[in-house]
Amino acid sequence: MPKHTIHAAAAAAAVACLAAFGPAPVSASTAPDGATRPGATPGVTPTPATPRFVPGACPKPPEPIEALAKARCGFLEVPENRSRPGGRTVKLAVAIIAAATAKPAADPVVFMAGGPGADTFDDIPFLIDSGLNKDRDLIVMAQRGNLYDQPNLACPEVDRFNARAVGLGYDAPQAEQLMLKAVKDCRARLTTDGVDLNAYNTTENAADFADLRKALDIPRWNVYGYSYGSNLALTYLRLHPEGIRAVAIDSVTPPRDVTLPWAWGSTAEGIHNIFAACAAQPACKDRYPDLPRTLTEQVRRLEAHPLTLEVRPPGGGKPVKTVLDGGALLNLIVAFTPRPKDIPAALDELSRGNPQRFAQARAAGSVQPVGMFAHGLTNSIACGEWAPGHSESDVLKAGRKAFPGWPDTVLAQVPQLPFQYPVCGLWNVADRAKVQRVATASPVPALLVSGTFDVKTGASWAKGVARDLSRSTSVQVPGIGHWVVPQSPCAQRVLASFLARPTAPDTSCVDGLEPTPFTIIPK
Repeated sequence: MPKHTIHAAAAAAAVACLAAFGPAPVSASTAPDGATRPGATPGVTPTPATPRFVPGACPKPPEPIEALAKARCGFLEVPENRSRPGGRTVKLAVAIIAAATAKPAADPVVFMAGGPGADTFDDIPFLIDSGLNKDRDLIVMAQRGNLYDQPNLACPEVDRFNARAVGLGYDAPQAEQLMLKAVKDCRARLTTDGVDLNAYNTTENAADFADLRKALDIPRWNVYGYSYGSNLALTYLRLHPEGIRAVAIDSVTPPRDVTLPWAWGSTAEGIHNIFAACAAQPACKDRYPDLPRTLTEQVRRLEAHPLTLEVRPPGGGKPVKTVLDGGALLNLIVAFTPRPKDIPAALDELSRGNPQRFAQARAAGSVQPVGMFAHGLTNSIACGEWAPGHSESDVLKAGRKAFPGWPDTVLAQVPQLPFQYPVCGLWNVADRAKVQRVATASPVPALLVSGTFDVKTGASWAKGVARDLSRSTSVQVPGIGHWVVPQSPCAQRVLASFLARPTAPDTSCVDGLEPTPFTIIPK
């Protein structure tokens, strides 16, 4: 599977932040193979008197990113834990990509990636293709703990488990046992390296971006964030409003609302919208007349009688043992594998005894990039900000409401975050719900972009956020899933118009948009 495709980007971003199963970075100061990273400083580094930007070489991703060849790079040095003066310093990788125009606007755009834990630099090609640096410099910073940072909260142990998990039942006891061991081993290694896991949270992330603006001596800038990055952007706007000209958020994840049970509502909304769009297209409706019933039947059938297959991964190689059960089926849909336009066809084929599309998508997980995703950051935020105040029974209750009649074994696991409560019991970070689950009220011009096919962050959640932003513009783009802008030329035009005129963007291209035709296979 090509790395720089929107398909891969959406999968890596995971759900509005629900991204425990994806790529992952390395240990606090070591590479996945245990070697010390160049420039990493094991142990405690004294905190500087003030945060500072230190110029340095740009990262060198495994697959070269053209824009980094000419970018200005370095590290932002900030305290790991701002509540502990004199503690260690963290170094956050930064790239400043020049505007394409010879006379750029004075206010750059700073990007906040999804995840949490996704490799921010891997998003650069999508940002450039979307025109983010057309008229302004584009600033990209890896959130604390991400790839290319020091420390780097990767969990290669979890990556290796994910590769093995395709041959296990999604919610099987053995899968839980192996995953918890991987998480336990990762936590032990990170804390032995001196990482303060409580310092990796949205409040500290927001303060890092506030310090970056000051360290770069930028009077005003614009913010663009998607998925978890929208959560971070709203937190940043609430806590550090100074110097923000405008805020654009894509695939909106409201800090006030995000909990682990919350994910079920988003998943149900996105799937409902995909099925409703099929029903609105005569050819799709005629060929796939009752998709909700088909999905329910297949989830129940596979959960009762999982398929065990030998499947060759999409990228080639030897066939791997692949288990397709009800939980795996649902989570493949949430991960946009297959893509929404192919889901009706894939479900119909599955119902007729052909599981190939879903089985191959499941087998793709057997090939994991080890050490590219900061599972440590994911768990610190999920366990500190999303899990508190709710229980496993609350997740099951929300699942039953979203999908009545589905097996409890499927509904007991948060989409994209299986076994998260046992994981949080091991991760053991402080409860941050009260400080994080707060609405952002602001007069700063804001743009909210949602996709109707988003099964990670339901499009309707943007409405409540918009009510608190007095100068906001909201758009829903039909037929687009998670992370809208790179997938929609119309959304790109709306964003460009917003950055040019934050209080009066041109949203006219959205009028009359319809989802593209679904894949129709012969009967």
